[in-house]
Parts: sequence; C-alpha cells; structure tokens
Amino acid sequence: MLRRVAALAVLLFLCASFGIAQQKANPALPSEDTVNSFMHATFGFDPSLTWKITSIKPSEADGLAEVDVVVTGPQGPQEQKFYVTPDGKHVVIGDILPFGSHPYSDFQKMLEQGMTGPSRGPANAPVTVVEFSDLQCPHCKEAQPAINQLMTNRQNVRLVFQSFPLPMHDWAAKAAAYADCVARANNDAFWKFIDSIYYSQADITASNADEKLTALADAAGVKGADMAACAAKPETATRVEKSVALAKKLDVNSTPTFFINGRRLPAVPYDVLEKIVDFTAKQGQ
Repeated sequence: MLRRVAALAVLLFLCASFGIAQQKANPALPSEDTVNSFMHATFGFDPSLTWKITSIKPSEADGLAEVDVVVTGPQGPQEQKFYVTPDGKHVVIGDILPFGSHPYSDFQKMLEQGMTGPSRGPANAPVTVVEFSDLQCPHCKEAQPAINQLMTNRQNVRLVFQSFPLPMHDWAAKAAAYADCVARANNDAFWKFIDSIYYSQADITASNADEKLTALADAAGVKGADMAACAAKPETATRVEKSVALAKKLDVNSTPTFFINGRRLPAVPYDVLEKIVDFTAKQGQ
C-alpha cells in the first residue's frame, strides 16, 4: 500500500499539472477522530503499520484541508500528505503543484533568497539543484549515489545542500549541526563527511552519535574535536533551524526533496534526474 502511495506521489510530481477550483477560504477541517477512522479503514488491514497525525490545517489551495501523518511500517517511518475536499467526502493523495507559464519561478526566488548551505559546482551554472536532506534518513542515503553521479557527469550543475533533520530521527539534528560546522571549516571536507555518514548510518545511534560524528569529521580532513565544540553552540542550532524554516516555507515535508531551478522533485532514478537537468539547462529556466 505504501509503495502504491509513493508511486502515485512521484507520478504527480513529474507529470501532473492541474487547477483547483476556488472554494471558500477557510475549509471545515476534519477532526482527528475522523482522520484516524479513515487511516484505520485504509491501512488497518496491515497490523505492521501504525500512524501518527502531525497536522490538520488549511492548505494553500483554497477550500482543501491538508492532513499530514507519519506512517510507520517495517521500512521505518514515512511522512504522507493528503487533502480533504470541502464536503469531507473525498481525499486527494499527492502534491498540489504550482501552475502557470513559469510555474517554478516563485520557489526559485525563495531558494535564491534563503539558501545558505554548502555548494559544489560553478556558481554561475545554468542549473541549480537544491537538496533538502536528513543525514539519518535511509532514503537520502539511497538517493546520494545518483546525486554524486550527476555532479560527476554534468559540469553545468551547481548543487546546494540544505539540512532538514526530521523530528522522528533521534540523531539527525546533531548530525546536521556537525555538518554545518564541517562545511564552515572546509567545503571539500563537507562532501566527504556527509558521504561517510550515509555509509556509516547503520552504526550510528543517539548514544554514540558524538563519538562517531567526531571520528568521521577527523577522517574527512577537519579536526573532529573542534567540530564537536562548534556543533554544541546555540548559533549552530540557529543556522540549522533557518534551513528547516526554509524547507517548511517551500512545503517540504519529507526527505530527500530536491529543487531543480525551483522545480520540486522527490528522489527519482538517475536517468530521470539527468533528463530533467538537461531539459532545464536547454530551457534556461
């Protein structure tokens, strides 16, 4: 069931563009009891699945209520989003996409104004890929080889990394803080550092995170003890929080999420990623 939901979300990301008729500005929000009853009716057949409602709020599309839940199964927790129609009788699963002749320009402007993460590739590249990632997220680990391959094969791409540690992960925020400090100390070391975290992900726990991250920082070419001290500073947490705030402003709710010149995408196969990058470079948008 979760795979079908994820597949539908990817399809909507890549292929869909639709309009939502104007409805009343303040929809009646479904209650938690109603949402829980819906989730039970939909996923209750599988005893390995549990869920937690994280928010019920008006969506950016007038008239629709946005519901965010975390569904936990054998593969770990996954954030899911759906929209409830004003009559409370229908649900739309997936993402509401921007529309217009230049549909991604607003997101692109917000990114240009707000992104502060480390980057690689030419500063004047025609294509900028912004990655919102959680270093504890297994899906981010799975997506990283495609990103590294893209940066090897395409010289006209700039990659910007933005931290988005998810609250469900118990050492992700600490890893984001270390990563912020490593990036400020040495940009080349940063990319080695995050690759090493993904590689060592299964060995890192909340109880040993400081020890492991310090050692990985040393191995990346910076002084691990200095990175540990930096990671514990309030100003480091503030920088990570600003990255999280930017993600939320862009309606990012899962990791990894990518923006290619403002076009939002989940993790996709390398051949799809490459085609979108090449198309964007040719279009100049």
